[in-house]
Amino acid sequence: MNKLLRFFRPSHQHTAFSATLLLISAVMLSRVIGYARDAYIAWAYGAGGATDAYVAAFTLPDFLNYIVAGGAASITFISIYTRFLAEKRDADAQKTFSIIITVMTAVMIVGTIATEIFAPQFVRWFVKGFSPDKIELCVHLTRILLPAQIFFYVGGVVSAVLLSHRLFLFPAFGPLIYNVFIILGGVIGGRHFGIQSLAYGALIGSFAGPFLASVIGAARIGTGYRPSFDVSNPAFREWVKLSVPLMLGVSLVTADDWILRHYASSGVGDITRLTFAKRLFAVPIAVLGQATGQASLPFFARLFNEKKLKEFAYTVNDSVYRVSAASLLATGWMMVAAVPLIDLVYRRGKFLFSDTQTSAVYFFWFSLSLVLWAAQGLYARAFYAAGDTLTPMVAVTVITVLSLPIYSVLFHTFGVIGLAWASDIGIGINLAALAGLLHFRGLVSLGEMRWTAIIAGAISFEVAKAVPLATAGRGSRVADVMQLVLVSITWMAAAMAGLWLMRSELPRDLRRRKAAAYPAVAQDESREILGAGR
Repeated sequence: MNKLLRFFRPSHQHTAFSATLLLISAVMLSRVIGYARDAYIAWAYGAGGATDAYVAAFTLPDFLNYIVAGGAASITFISIYTRFLAEKRDADAQKTFSIIITVMTAVMIVGTIATEIFAPQFVRWFVKGFSPDKIELCVHLTRILLPAQIFFYVGGVVSAVLLSHRLFLFPAFGPLIYNVFIILGGVIGGRHFGIQSLAYGALIGSFAGPFLASVIGAARIGTGYRPSFDVSNPAFREWVKLSVPLMLGVSLVTADDWILRHYASSGVGDITRLTFAKRLFAVPIAVLGQATGQASLPFFARLFNEKKLKEFAYTVNDSVYRVSAASLLATGWMMVAAVPLIDLVYRRGKFLFSDTQTSAVYFFWFSLSLVLWAAQGLYARAFYAAGDTLTPMVAVTVITVLSLPIYSVLFHTFGVIGLAWASDIGIGINLAALAGLLHFRGLVSLGEMRWTAIIAGAISFEVAKAVPLATAGRGSRVADVMQLVLVSITWMAAAMAGLWLMRSELPRDLRRRKAAAYPAVAQDESREILGAGR
């Protein structure tokens, strides 16, 4: 019990294993809250024009955050800050932190004001298929959401400090608090403000969750902040050099949502149904990819900064192997459970069974790319840990540009379902490029990947596909649950049969670290885990 309590102590310094476990737990809890959020939206507004406008309203704020911050807050800063800590240069670490916070907050404020002014022009261009009243609503919601990006940015930098100190609790629960406030906004203000109450909830939640939770955590460990515009500071210049590629480049990981919304805006409810399917698909992505990647980055950076390049390569390959094999197994279940799962999660109020069927088809096709989404996140973080942001960002930007015709052709040929296919194809090319570049640079060799175990996961996935695709109960929650139980039991038996046929050691590898290739790495981590909680 004491070990469990230490695990959730804010000042507890985590190992790679415990950090991943904590973040996965937090992500799963956050997704439960996210489910309640989406379920409320589906019940109150269904797949209609107002919901389409609300979903599309996040595009410009997301774009501002991506262009100005570029993900640099929690990615490039960690590499620099971690290096300073390793070199016992705490004063330089705090000074760099203060300069980045001060300068970039000012930039974010200016950017927010500019986008508030030009929001109508952007919305009219982005969602040409919207009617005039939907455009007006979308502009209004966009302007409510834009200031939240300031809190997201500052919270991201502060979270990077906590992650560099291996303190994961406060950053882990920021998104959970954010989702809670969106729900509260709808419940408290929905009757008087309609769907804009959700936007107000998101704005307040961005302050209370990603921003305030991280600031409280940083204050507890004494992270110093003094306003400074010293842009001549060498560390700040290094940060800018690393961050500019992320700010100017456009990754398909982020742009995929924007592209889907742009094309799906031509039909009423299409954005909502496609987005609901993608959000449910984002749950396993967050658990298997986002949480693992976020927890792994500080440890990747530490190994690289300590010049342990063989251990670095092994750790990246080992992480990709586990995530890929687990993703293949999960995909087999998601495909056959699509209809009852979507029906159970979303169908209520104004969200009808016909909406369930359409969303389930999108979810089915999205699920095929789970392994691609999860693995590419780890490969990208391997580059960031090595201090190279230019190479991956140039590659993924080129891929994003080349993918645009694929989205356009498949959408105009097959409709909205073609967008799901294009998404899968694009992220597959994205993964191949990152893995190939790491191999070419000599950082992570593809030849050292445990392909046999991944093939075993793929075979069990193929066996699991033999499970008949389930259908929902058309009104009965009990029937939906029973379908999911039967599907899960059958899928598990099929997956186990596939693993047994290949005599795979995957189940054991997913439970604990295997020390075959680099025993020293495993022993070091074991000592960290046994000594955790100090």
